Amino acid sequence: MPIKTAGAALLAALVLSGCDNALLDFQDPDIISSVNSASGAIALMNGVRERLVTVTTGETPSSHESLIFFGGLLADEWKSGDSFVERNSTDQRAISEANAFLSEQMLYLNRVRTQGKQAIDALRQYLPEPAANIGHMFALTGFVENLAGEHFCNGIPFSDVVNGDFVYGGPITVDSAFTRAVAWSDSALQYIDGDEGDVVTNMARIVKGRALLNRGQFAAAGAAVAAVPTDFVYLITHSANTVVNELWSINVGQKRYVVADVDGGTGLPFVSANDPRVTTEGGGLSFDSQTPFVGQTIYGQFDPVPIASGIEARLIEAEAALQAGDAGTWLGKLNAARATRSDLAPLDDPGDATGRINLMFRERAFWMFGTGHRLGDLRRLIRQYGRTAETIFPTGAYPKGGNYSTDVNIPLSADEANNPHFAGCTDRNA
Repeated sequence: MPIKTAGAALLAALVLSGCDNALLDFQDPDIISSVNSASGAIALMNGVRERLVTVTTGETPSSHESLIFFGGLLADEWKSGDSFVERNSTDQRAISEANAFLSEQMLYLNRVRTQGKQAIDALRQYLPEPAANIGHMFALTGFVENLAGEHFCNGIPFSDVVNGDFVYGGPITVDSAFTRAVAWSDSALQYIDGDEGDVVTNMARIVKGRALLNRGQFAAAGAAVAAVPTDFVYLITHSANTVVNELWSINVGQKRYVVADVDGGTGLPFVSANDPRVTTEGGGLSFDSQTPFVGQTIYGQFDPVPIASGIEARLIEAEAALQAGDAGTWLGKLNAARATRSDLAPLDDPGDATGRINLMFRERAFWMFGTGHRLGDLRRLIRQYGRTAETIFPTGAYPKGGNYSTDVNIPLSADEANNPHFAGCTDRNA
């Protein structure tokens, strides 16, 4: 678990002070009234940012991985090197709604959503400047709702807090989640204010483009990200005082996840391709003492991780051009991204539609490895490109016994059963 040095310092101060009763003489503030101020609005905003780390590349309080790792494990980015049934069943594409890890993943995603809305209201009322803070909250709310649509099955319940009261949400489709993400992004784009506004604007553009891509609105997606600079990055940061980088921790540190290579005979060669964007190092066994260990060397223990970038913007533009039948622009956009690195040579046109689609999604996979994009891309290959699950998801004999199952998305946690509108997944379609 991460070391909370500020808390440790406070504890030490209390111990050294002896029995000074004045330290214990305080008023317990009312939680609702405490957020009805500029400082309360800032606290809500900072809480959203902190919880976003848990949703993306930080561990949950129970030391479980975030949703984007489960997505990569279900897809072909990672293999389970663990003995926990929750990870093995996900790796095997046979996830139960009773999977204990799902509850926290849904919890923190929904906390970003609901607290993001609370922060928007508080900032508007008590701290309207800088306006970019409000836009930031809109963009992050859209980001996590899009993430939910990419990872979960149809039937997602988006509950809310309205005037302090909890309001249960009914089931919606993943396409509706993407539609909501576009709307949140459009709201974010109304708030532009200096340098921070540029960060908010570009993050919102990418969230919008990503959600439109998920909806199959390719031309609109390309237009949404056209103005994003190629060198733009939105980073999730880590430190010893907050939380470590889970891409390092659960893989290199704990050896519970292993970088996959041609997973199930259909996955991409993330290891054997020796691509400089996904560097790895193998040796020894994983936590389960049977799976050969392979660790990623892209990120260290405290390295930041980009969850949105100008590279992603170029990839979205490239796919829009491919859909429009403009192979020249498509290849140019892919090579513009590759030109940002000296260790990547320009690509050649495969010359046919199937080869171009394969190359498009391979480039996306290697550029955005481990950042929560891969499961959504595999689902899009089924929905938008007519691929079958057996040709893109791991299939055949499962290395730990039995066979791979048929899941192409993550079910909704059984913890949602207290919602009177909840009926589980309405379907498990891509």
